[in-house]
Amino acid sequence: MENKQVSKSEFKSKALEYFRQVESSGQSVIVTDHGRPALEVRPYRNIDQKRNPLDVLRGSVVSYVDPTSPIDVNWESA
Repeated sequence: MENKQVSKSEFKSKALEYFRQVESSGQSVIVTDHGRPALEVRPYRNIDQKRNPLDVLRGSVVSYVDPTSPIDVNWESA
């Protein structure tokens, strides 16, 4: 689905209507200035505040016991 686009002047006069529309539909509204996108009004997405940001990275770091030991993949250095 494509986001709705409205001019600044139209948005200014009907802002509360557009806010309700965004809340109910979940679709963003793009506000334009002279035909060019200026800002986007979109629904708020609540992110779990209790989640530790480091949990995203946990398990993604590779460590080497001996950095001079051969690796499994064949590669050439430049």
